[in-house]
Amino acid sequence: MPITSDAATLISLLTRLADAAERISPPPLANAGLDAADAFVWHADSGALQAVPKVNRVALPLLVGIELSRDTLLENTERFARGLPANNALLWGARGMGKSSLVKAVHSEVNHRLGGGHALKLIEIHREDIESLPRLMTLLRTAPERVIVFCDDLSFDAGDASYKSLKAVLDGGIEGRPDNLLFYATSNRRHLLPRDMMENERSTAINPGEAVEEKVSLSDRFGLWLGFHKCTQDEYLAMIDGYAAHYGLDVDRETLHRDALEWSTTRGSRAGRVAWQFICDLAGKLGKTMS
Repeated sequence: MPITSDAATLISLLTRLADAAERISPPPLANAGLDAADAFVWHADSGALQAVPKVNRVALPLLVGIELSRDTLLENTERFARGLPANNALLWGARGMGKSSLVKAVHSEVNHRLGGGHALKLIEIHREDIESLPRLMTLLRTAPERVIVFCDDLSFDAGDASYKSLKAVLDGGIEGRPDNLLFYATSNRRHLLPRDMMENERSTAINPGEAVEEKVSLSDRFGLWLGFHKCTQDEYLAMIDGYAAHYGLDVDRETLHRDALEWSTTRGSRAGRVAWQFICDLAGKLGKTMS
């Protein structure tokens, strides 16, 4: 029976729709290549994981002044890697105090402790791709590996509704959060939302308490809260001493401290990031590498 022009048009249209659906669907797990590396970056536009051969991170012993947070996150992560119950974690607080550095350092330390046979994967998702998180979780649900999905500097501005998707993902929805996946995030805000956004909801709502509760409850989805606060001068100098010793920077301690304090004064801040920047500058002046 010959195909009419209308039928041919319909078949052509259905073929194009099928091709388009195939292009936007998540790639099979086998194509994601989780065995290619221990760390990846998620690209939502292509639905692909990009392997990171060498992660930019600081060794765990060099993270000074955050010992309680360090030990807590390390214990939580190691339990998860061993197949035991663990919590999603929110690392919040002062800028430059090692929140994202801690996540990457803990990931490396846990892999070192457990050996290659228990490789824990770290996948970074960018803030602007948070709405694609359910798609990434679907991709990872059947993976044999255990995975930490990490979002650095997570926050939401007024009018941004993508936080609702994150709430559903953290709760797991009808399927539940995959047993092989945890979500770690860093933020400068404890509740992930700006204060004026919550105040605006409170002032315009019929029931102010209920209006704000939905937004504040987002951070409640994280079972583990770790606060990071500005460091004292002694903690800052301890960071400087640790870095200098680790990288073999042979400088008189009094001179080292004097210059480090002067550096922090010009920056208007004492923090782990400032200490690291000073050490980089000092190493360059001394002709030392930091590999």
